[in-house]
Amino acid sequence: MALITLRRNLCHLSDFRIHGALAALKSQPANPVHKIVRERLCPWLCSLQPEPFRVRFHHACCKKFHSENGNDLHPGGEAVFSQVHDWDSFEQNLKNMDEQIFYRRLNDFTSSEEVLSFISTLQTLPDTLAAGALQRICEVGRKDGDQRLPKEIVENHVFQALCVQFEQEPSNLSNTGLVTALHALTLLDVDPQSNLLLSLVAECQHRLERGGLEAHSLCVLGESLVKLQGPGCATLDLIIYQLQGEQLENVPPEDIVALYRMLQACTEKADQHQAFLNKINNVSLSIVSSLSPKSISQILTALVVLDQTQALPLVIKLCKYVVRHVPHFTNEELGQVLEAFIYFGHNDRFFTTALEQHVASLCLTLDPEVVSKVMEYCSRKRILSKPILNAVAETFVCQSEKFSPSQIAELIEPFGKLNYLPPNASALLRKLEDVLFAHFNYFPPKTLLKLLHSCSLIECHPVNFMAKIFSPYFLQQLLGEESYLDRLSLAQLTQLLLTSILECPFYKGPKLLPKYQVKSFLTPCCSLETPADSQLYKSVMIGLIDLLGARLYFASKVVTPYCYTIDVEIKLDEEGFVLPCTVHEDVHKRVALCLDGPQRFCLNSKHLLGKEAIKQRHLRLLGYGVVQIPYFEIETLKSRLELVEYLQRKLFSQNAGVYW
Repeated sequence: MALITLRRNLCHLSDFRIHGALAALKSQPANPVHKIVRERLCPWLCSLQPEPFRVRFHHACCKKFHSENGNDLHPGGEAVFSQVHDWDSFEQNLKNMDEQIFYRRLNDFTSSEEVLSFISTLQTLPDTLAAGALQRICEVGRKDGDQRLPKEIVENHVFQALCVQFEQEPSNLSNTGLVTALHALTLLDVDPQSNLLLSLVAECQHRLERGGLEAHSLCVLGESLVKLQGPGCATLDLIIYQLQGEQLENVPPEDIVALYRMLQACTEKADQHQAFLNKINNVSLSIVSSLSPKSISQILTALVVLDQTQALPLVIKLCKYVVRHVPHFTNEELGQVLEAFIYFGHNDRFFTTALEQHVASLCLTLDPEVVSKVMEYCSRKRILSKPILNAVAETFVCQSEKFSPSQIAELIEPFGKLNYLPPNASALLRKLEDVLFAHFNYFPPKTLLKLLHSCSLIECHPVNFMAKIFSPYFLQQLLGEESYLDRLSLAQLTQLLLTSILECPFYKGPKLLPKYQVKSFLTPCCSLETPADSQLYKSVMIGLIDLLGARLYFASKVVTPYCYTIDVEIKLDEEGFVLPCTVHEDVHKRVALCLDGPQRFCLNSKHLLGKEAIKQRHLRLLGYGVVQIPYFEIETLKSRLELVEYLQRKLFSQNAGVYW
């Protein structure tokens, strides 16, 4: 193993065991070597430079110098960094030091200054640990999202010494040290043509072609090359080919995660390497219990990007372990987990419980994107979680300014879909109205339409905005560059028009033009109604035939003039007698049977969804006698006779004068 020697306070590289590679840096403000290093290094990494440059390292900066006063100084004359006080008693010679202790201590540092100050106190440093230190510098050294290191880090003597040494003698590095150093540089915005990168990449490719890299190095190298050269990297196929010959069961979990990240970056090759992916998915089943929250979120994200719908056993097992990690996920990681739950259609009551506790306690501090993703998850899975909805409503009232227009819509829409008003509904709606009045034009037209339509589902009618959304100007905006409006938008506009007529008779503003109105809300996709459950429909049909005597006395799937589709319709004359469904005259009353299957309710509850609630509300306002027949009542019946008696009670209790 190669050793880097860093003498205390001199920052020499005196024992790398590479001939001709001695390097020591002296702090002399006017020294031309320092000037050269600054000019070469700063354009590469320093965020103060406005345009990218290429770095070039030369042996000129490796001449030996000595500090006159015993202290390493910056080129400007200031001390490099103060030593970390926790390390005064730390053993300088790392030859016998446990690497785990080193990395554990290294990961405790939160700034590049601390890392550099620490390693400057050490005399010798194995190349693998030096590469690890370089990676930690790159991880924590970036500021404010900038992909380049600050100038003061680049000009630090220890950092310069590390970079020069890795460039000059890469052939003497161990495999781990080589690929780790390369991976560290991929964390930054590095010029691909810089001498340092070219030197490391060339050595990696040389060893790869010789077949001299083990599984760990192949995983790290593959991920690094994808970042540097893009998904079209020609070397990637060779890396995957060599990995296919490895025993993945013996590969550490962190390398399996790196494999997923590597393949995620080149989705166009997913089909080509699906057999290899299947092998990784099977191996991953055995390591789930040892994965960190970050690793779990990364694997789930990769499975989504790679469309691994056939890997459901792995997804389910990952989701099982997600539950215990909910409090430990970062905002970004939690968002990725929720995205995977949504994508794979998975839900778990234990996860929902953990999410409720997490959101209820931290909602005010959660990232807006995560809050909107939580609401999307509840909406997509029809999860009526009152703790989550109440916490989100409170957050919006208190911090509405931190949400974008699209995020506001994602927050409000689930209330309509799940047919739920929180305890602070009045404050929530006032705040929403204030936001809409102030920023109406900032909302994308389709987003605004969905938002206002959701409000109407829970009887919070957007009367103050109806004139705007029915106006030709808004409709033109809604159309955009398309030649026609999509079916869902037309259906939402039509239902808002029907709402204004039936529930807001005081509204006297513009109406929706007939050419924008649909004939039916029930469509194969993007429907405002849920089709009747087939099993429930068959059961009720049998009972009605037994009760009424013939199929002639009721109609099914009837489309009304008001766009709604009635599951079963029964016609009555003035005296309450049941009429054949073919009779259109002397119809005094119509009875609408709503056969509400599981899909019309919130998940695992008896709470009707918003779109079904508004349908039944409108049918009553239109004069129909609405009889609700929920699936959970039918499931309790044990015989055909009980079914007939149940239907008789339902019809007679609603219509005392019904005869047949």
